[in-house]
Amino acid sequence: MARPRKFDEHDVVVAARRQFNETGYHGTSVEDLSQATGLSKGSLYGAFGDKEALFHRVFDEYCTASDEAAAARVEGPEDQALDRLRDWLHSPDGGTDRVGCLLAKGTAELALEDEVVAARSLAAFRTLFDSCRQLIEQAQLAGQVDPDADPEVLGQLVVTTHRGLEALTKAGVDAATLNRIADAAIDGITLSRSHA
Repeated sequence: MARPRKFDEHDVVVAARRQFNETGYHGTSVEDLSQATGLSKGSLYGAFGDKEALFHRVFDEYCTASDEAAAARVEGPEDQALDRLRDWLHSPDGGTDRVGCLLAKGTAELALEDEVVAARSLAAFRTLFDSCRQLIEQAQLAGQVDPDADPEVLGQLVVTTHRGLEALTKAGVDAATLNRIADAAIDGITLSRSHA
């Protein structure tokens, strides 16, 4: 009979995610993962398979959390939809996180060579596109965005802006500058009061 595991899988996945996020997939060794998680190589392999399988698990869970957050942003009053988009684009108070998002990092590093990562990242971006489209549609119903504008394209524009802001964050651009860009992006698709 197998011995019961003496570790929390969730905690291990979180620690592995932090390591992959800091050093990338190729820059992370099994030794790094062992040190980060506190598990021996044998325990890691026994519980999660090889490094690739562990990354797939980490990446999928990260993308699932992104999907859930995207769905949550859609919920709320129509007249606050643009505020929710603006909040998503804004850098958090207190500075910027230069480590960045594992979805973006994993996609950039692995999508061309790993079909699992490519498929999961594409699905996650499609979810982001869809949630932003829905928020634009809500803003159109609230009279805040041109009703003749294409909500799908505007939603994709917001997601693309988010990705660009993340790249600037990683380069060390300050939060105030990032937030001015975010505001300009949302203000650019908002009808002026004279037209509302």
